Amino acid sequence: MSVFRKQASSQDEKDSKSSLGLRLNVFFFSTFIIFCVIIIRLAVVQFVEGPTLTEVETSRDTKNVPLAAIRGSIRASGGEEIAYSTSVQSLYITLTKEYTAKSTDKETKITSFTPEARANAYALANKLVESFNKYGDPKGEKLTVNDVINSLDLNFKKYSGFMARRIKAGLTSEEVAYFMEHKAEFPGLEVVEESNRHYDKDKVAVQTVGYIKPFKSSSSLDIYKNIQNAMKLLDADPGLTYKDDEFVGFDGLELQYQRELRGKNGYQVISVNPQNMAEKVEKVVPPVKGNDLWTTINKNIQLKTQKAITEQISWLHSHAVQGKTHPNAITGYAVAMEVDTGNIVAMASMPDYDTNVWTSGSLPTDVWNRIIDNYQNGTINPISSGVSGNGLRSVLLMGSTIKPLSVLIGLNEGLFSTSSIYTDTGSTSFGKEGHETKVRNASGHVYGPMDPAKAITKSSNVFMVDMVGKKLYDKYGSKGIEVWDKYMKEFGLGVSTQSGLPREFLGQINYSDTKAAGSAQAALVYASFGQQGSYTTLQLAQYASTLANEGIRIKPQLVSKITDSNGKVVKTFGREELDKVTTFDDSFWREIKKGMSSEVTAFNDFPYDFARKTGTSQQQAKGELRDNGVFIAFAPRDKPKLAVAVVIPEGGFGSNSAAPVARKIFDAYDWEYGLDGVPKKSLKTQDTTAGGVPNTSGENTPATNN
Repeated sequence: MSVFRKQASSQDEKDSKSSLGLRLNVFFFSTFIIFCVIIIRLAVVQFVEGPTLTEVETSRDTKNVPLAAIRGSIRASGGEEIAYSTSVQSLYITLTKEYTAKSTDKETKITSFTPEARANAYALANKLVESFNKYGDPKGEKLTVNDVINSLDLNFKKYSGFMARRIKAGLTSEEVAYFMEHKAEFPGLEVVEESNRHYDKDKVAVQTVGYIKPFKSSSSLDIYKNIQNAMKLLDADPGLTYKDDEFVGFDGLELQYQRELRGKNGYQVISVNPQNMAEKVEKVVPPVKGNDLWTTINKNIQLKTQKAITEQISWLHSHAVQGKTHPNAITGYAVAMEVDTGNIVAMASMPDYDTNVWTSGSLPTDVWNRIIDNYQNGTINPISSGVSGNGLRSVLLMGSTIKPLSVLIGLNEGLFSTSSIYTDTGSTSFGKEGHETKVRNASGHVYGPMDPAKAITKSSNVFMVDMVGKKLYDKYGSKGIEVWDKYMKEFGLGVSTQSGLPREFLGQINYSDTKAAGSAQAALVYASFGQQGSYTTLQLAQYASTLANEGIRIKPQLVSKITDSNGKVVKTFGREELDKVTTFDDSFWREIKKGMSSEVTAFNDFPYDFARKTGTSQQQAKGELRDNGVFIAFAPRDKPKLAVAVVIPEGGFGSNSAAPVARKIFDAYDWEYGLDGVPKKSLKTQDTTAGGVPNTSGENTPATNN
């Protein structure tokens, strides 16, 4: 049977070719579109979503490990380093899988390091010890294999798996060269630049400068609590992440300027496996060195101030004042503050100690017991800042140093005038009839007729009681306490000096406790002659400066500038006014400055006219009233340059205990800067055999005024 196929016509062939061409065109066009979409998508992934995806991937598979920066220096005003860091090279090992591989026993189900991993760890330790012995300091500490194994922390008791372990600090140059050359032989090895903190062996204002502690031991301070919380955030800057063993400021300027001194940490980017163990170091970002602080403290004046206090305490132990020696005077405090700038040129809290005891990270018990009463700044805080023989600390009643302000208040409140005459009979009384309390002048002195200026000069307690305390109560009643408090705070007594130093004590305001005083009148009476307010030495110095500035209270400055590691000035500090009292008449200021003329033997040959006020505050200690020496002054009287406050607990009258220290401070300042603007060290005719500072540490003749 034959089958015949009909031959296609020419028209059919044309239609078939046309259809095929269309399909091919659609195919190629579709392919082109698909490729375009793929290319566009790849571009979006790479250029738009890439950074986000990289960040996500990095957060999943890598960890940032901080590298501590070198801490900036703290310098005296002349540039001398009183706290500084030296660079050291340290060897770190990041545990990679060669040392941490584990296996699980099928029968016991116990997971432990594989024999190979343990062998690698001990081989590494042996090789490191061999290298240390060969290239290290022959006189240095010798590390053993067990020491290295302990530092590796293979069981992760101290550190997370990915954290680098410090094996040795203070590498020699030979060790550094060897390990860098043979780095490939030590998986996970890094040589990291770190720093050791040092403090001037001369012990310059040690409590003001402060000290350091490891970050892991500093969580009691709010600043480090906040840092720990910030470090937990996912987007935390790795440069601001702290290491547990990183040293941080814990007191004084070290704490106050922690962020400036610290700089910025570097960090390593470590790739980790699902077990949180390090795979390798992907990236290293170097740290940025901290800034330097230039303090206002003059090293020479500071050291002479410290010496003056120590010598005066020794003198009080062996020389009778007012008929007796003062063996329980074993502490002393002084602050010298420039009147026009607020710069603190000296701040001494004695006895002091060597701050280098903190740089090891821990204190032996015997060392702690030696410094427990002296390691904080007694000029701003009474706690752990020294204690006298009978338990008195650095914040004491003002005594007669309040009297210039008492007279100012009386004048300003219209309680008397500059021409008023009061007859001092040596004693007075206050309180309800039949229940009066008697107040006497020191040593029972009777001064007779006096104007307000003479009342200050003679330090008349009875004038202050009759003309200020009692009259203020008569005018305001119990509200007189608020009036008195307002004046105190305007002159910096009972409020922060704004120095910024950590742990600054605001003072003890006793006059507000009228129940303890007996009545509002009693509180005002006792306050009028300095027995109702206890203040820090820094507050007293600011108070003296405010008197010198005629009511302008300025901020104490401890830092003049901050510079970076290249010496470029980052920030400067200058005079800052805190308060300005404008209600006092010029005649009032003349009157009180005239009155600040107490006789002080230590200043007999002082070449400047100066304003001063001695004080003797009495406080109960171990069942008896103890006399504490207090002294404030500023010089020169008419163009004040420097204000000084000195406190000697249990030193007796301020004229005999505290004033001689102040004299040496003024002399030291005159030598360095000049109380008249001409530094005496610049004068060729000055006798420099004894440092150009007159010797006033000899015997003092007891003065008659307290």
